[in-house]
Amino acid sequence: MRPKTIKGDDMEKEYDLAKMKKRRNPYAKQLKKQVTLRLRPDVIDYFKEMSEETGVPYQSLINLYLQDCMKNHRKLDMKWAS
Repeated sequence: MRPKTIKGDDMEKEYDLAKMKKRRNPYAKQLKKQVTLRLRPDVIDYFKEMSEETGVPYQSLINLYLQDCMKNHRKLDMKWAS
């Protein structure tokens, strides 16, 4: 048996949006923020290749890697040549 499809008029009877209370999105603080980063092409290629292997979008992989660095308090250990 197929579920009943609710059409526009029926939807209005069932849900009166004018009577609904407004409330803030509890997840708004967790939303991602768009930024511009300058990354070397080989870095982008690395994550794009990993993306093809895993099926996870490459931007998500970069975000996950950076989150892991943050979570584990990884610091860059680099010395500049003088």
